[in-house]
Amino acid sequence: MEKVILSGDEAVARGAYEGGCTVAAAYPGTPSTEILEDVVKYKDNIYCEWSCNEKTAAELVSGASIGGARALVTMKHVGMNVATDPIFTMGYAGVNGGMVIVSADDPGCHSSQNEQDNRLYAPHAKLGMLEPSDSQECKDFTVAAFELSERFDVPMLIRMTTRICHAKSIVELGERNEVGVRKYERNTGKFALLPAVARRRHVAREEMLKKMEEYSNDCPFNTVETHEGNTVGIITSGVSYQHAKEVFGETADFLKLGLTYPLPHKLMKEFAEKYETLYVIEENDPYLEKEVKALGFTNAIGKEKLPICDELNAQIVREALTDAAKPELYQGFEVPGRAPALCAGCPHRGFFFALSKRLDKVVPVGDIGCYALGSAAPLNGFDYSICMGAGISSLIGLAKALELQGDKRKALGMVGDSTFFHSGLTSLINAVSSQANIVACILDNSITAMTGHQDNPGTAKNLMGEPTPIVDIVSLVKATGIDDDHIAIVDPIDLKTVEEALDKAIASDGVYVLITKRPCVMIKEVARANAGKHCRINTEKCKNCKMCMKIACPAISLKDGRPVIDESSCTQCGLCMEMCHFGAIEKVGA
Repeated sequence: MEKVILSGDEAVARGAYEGGCTVAAAYPGTPSTEILEDVVKYKDNIYCEWSCNEKTAAELVSGASIGGARALVTMKHVGMNVATDPIFTMGYAGVNGGMVIVSADDPGCHSSQNEQDNRLYAPHAKLGMLEPSDSQECKDFTVAAFELSERFDVPMLIRMTTRICHAKSIVELGERNEVGVRKYERNTGKFALLPAVARRRHVAREEMLKKMEEYSNDCPFNTVETHEGNTVGIITSGVSYQHAKEVFGETADFLKLGLTYPLPHKLMKEFAEKYETLYVIEENDPYLEKEVKALGFTNAIGKEKLPICDELNAQIVREALTDAAKPELYQGFEVPGRAPALCAGCPHRGFFFALSKRLDKVVPVGDIGCYALGSAAPLNGFDYSICMGAGISSLIGLAKALELQGDKRKALGMVGDSTFFHSGLTSLINAVSSQANIVACILDNSITAMTGHQDNPGTAKNLMGEPTPIVDIVSLVKATGIDDDHIAIVDPIDLKTVEEALDKAIASDGVYVLITKRPCVMIKEVARANAGKHCRINTEKCKNCKMCMKIACPAISLKDGRPVIDESSCTQCGLCMEMCHFGAIEKVGA
């Protein structure tokens, strides 16, 4: 068979293809995004789409599974929070066609608002769970997950982490298993989860999980590695196995767990009782450690020496659990600090600059999107951010709290266009129904930008490249009952218009919706149109007032104490020209 180098995400996509998957859905979120972007390579065999949010994606896949199709849904760890309503119900109901859920966790918060450990979802929702430790296992475990899902009548969770998702290793490819689609037959006693049915399904699930645990004690996914004379035993899983193996090599024995719910308690007990020293090595929560200690091995060493926060690496494990010196080849160095910033030409910059001049009149609230990069000085874009959609819905409570303490500032929040489709619409409906006195800003840049330009209902095509109707944001806003006098649509680079719109919004009563509309400068078609265009500072006219620096554009910097524009990164958006009172900045190029 052919061998190729794949990332974990690419390998999961390949596993979906080889495993006979026919339906796949997701909402993009790092580090899971690339899975669906690679599944689309197999669109002749797999229907795939970007859904409005993780809940709708999970519901779509649930329907496909009940209908008899093998189906895959992927999301980042916080997306699982959005999707749990259908997932918990499917945990009781079970499947018809195999159903696989991928949770891509983010230890270290590289691109997330928390580093929650989604292994805990498996026992909570009563799902089977697999944890791959390299790209080959990502592919193989995905294929196996569909088979296990149908064998044990349970949705299977594949729990990955950032390093597994993005690291690359050799993968041996296989052929597609054309299992077809199982016949759909009406079965209300299994899938119509009314209370009487749910109670019976709960009992059935517990019985099936016992059978699955028996299987886990002697399955190919949980393996023991031994070497004669070792007195140290290590229980581990996922990427933590790679770190532990690098540190201990053949000086310790390993119980490497791949099927991590239900856990193989019999196998764990048989392994643990053989060793004078027992380590449990895992990132974040002591999921495995608690189970090992519950089996009576209270001497197991884990989180008392290993950190509960952030990622592990070989050096952290080495320093925590051995007396070995740092290897000579180990090179530690400080990466130069670089503050995250909105891209040169980003349409959000003008909005944030106008907003920054009105912080005495508003309490600004953010959301999840690339516009979060506007939160830092000097733009100071917002005070807090919670989760997707809360940029509107949390304003209802904030406005009430400000009113109760006599604070006259207006609650103002923002969501992107993709976030508005994700959960902002229901938040806006709630605000209208509550008669809240707020300003809701929708920053429409015509794409799901933060995760790499995925299509959404506001773009003209879907994941498979097919043309689709554009869902008009303005029409949706008006459908909630907001009249034309309480809606403004502006180009965020036009500072004068943005400032006038903000002032009107702040002075209004009730829900006011401000929509900024300008495409992301990094969209391929936009970038091509801007090729060869940039701005230049006329040094003879420049008074060195540095007003152009106030917009925090990464294309503008100081050289010898004077502003200069980097022509290679400038996109000629013209915002710096609006800032200059002396006409010292001019456009160059077509």
